[in-house]
Amino acid sequence: MSKKNVLLLVLFFSATLTMLGANTNSRKNRYYSKIESLLNNMTIEEKIGQLTQYSGKELTGPKGDSIDLAVEIKKGKVGSLLNITGVENIKKQQDAAVKQSRLGIPLIFGLDVVHGYKTIFPVPLAMASSWDMDAIKKASEIAAIETAASGVQWTFAPMVDIARDPRWGRIVEGAGEDPFLGAAAAKAQVDGFQGNDLSNENTILACVKHFIGYGAAVGGRDYNNVDLPRITLWEIYIPPFQSAIDAGVGTVMSAFNDVNGIPMTGNKELLTDVLRTKMGFNGFIVSDWNSVAEMIPHGYARNRYQAGQLALDAGIDMDMASNIYNQELPKLFKNKHITIEQIDNAVRKVLQAKFELGLFDNPYLYCNIEREKALLLAKKIVQLQETLQESP
Repeated sequence: MSKKNVLLLVLFFSATLTMLGANTNSRKNRYYSKIESLLNNMTIEEKIGQLTQYSGKELTGPKGDSIDLAVEIKKGKVGSLLNITGVENIKKQQDAAVKQSRLGIPLIFGLDVVHGYKTIFPVPLAMASSWDMDAIKKASEIAAIETAASGVQWTFAPMVDIARDPRWGRIVEGAGEDPFLGAAAAKAQVDGFQGNDLSNENTILACVKHFIGYGAAVGGRDYNNVDLPRITLWEIYIPPFQSAIDAGVGTVMSAFNDVNGIPMTGNKELLTDVLRTKMGFNGFIVSDWNSVAEMIPHGYARNRYQAGQLALDAGIDMDMASNIYNQELPKLFKNKHITIEQIDNAVRKVLQAKFELGLFDNPYLYCNIEREKALLLAKKIVQLQETLQESP
């Protein structure tokens, strides 16, 4: 090839890369400007509301106090709900957020979809035992279609905890003891749930969990302490999470347990220095159920006030069910124990996910009753499920 042709080829690829970079930056800038515009118009209470998740079916406040969801949503003090299913129920809550709150920011609805929604597949441990990644991906795709049709946009799956103690009851939710198999299954599930476009009504946001070491609890006792040497952390427990992150997983859930004496919900070294900086995760991190408050019985936080500070400092962007962020972050901010930059950085990640899901373009994208009726346990889906289970 002549020097002239080589030069032309270099210029062509350079121009192509420049255009691709411009398109990518354009998309980012489009979201960026909209997110910054929202942030500039939000009160501190509304910002913290975006970082708060409540359950629609359980008592969610401290000591089981009930929360009036309708009132909280209208005040803009809720960013996400979990455990609500069905288009009719979800549309009612979305109406309150979009039509009755000051800024009309849509909610994200989450649910544990572990091995199918209405059409049920083998448990994750059994699916991993097949070593059939195409089947695992297809099962996750079907679960996403049905979940999205029911109005839910976010699943707290896949669980990729490596588990080597059969006394631990949650071993059934993961891929077992091998990090190579666990990493392959993690990618397959993330690809199946999220697809290539989160704004597609057949895809849902995935949440890889529980970061990290949850399956290594001493004695197999759930929520227990974890002693984790650095080499074991990196060689055994991190690979499935890294695989999910490389596949583009949108959210991560922190674990209940401590690691070497520090509860994961308050573990800045692992959540920020490792997960974000070294592993490259740029989505948002949600706590596990009430785990912000559980730093108190862990003996790591003196009270709810300090628990809120520790969690935000560590990198927890969304507080699931403890109500600590809504109650304590305004006071922490007023007392200058947390900064507006910390709050804004967390809010940006949550709003980014909502934009990527297409909720700002159409808050009711997942609220089609006719679609729900047509797709849940649809004949074609059930037949596909039967085919997958029969495949060698």
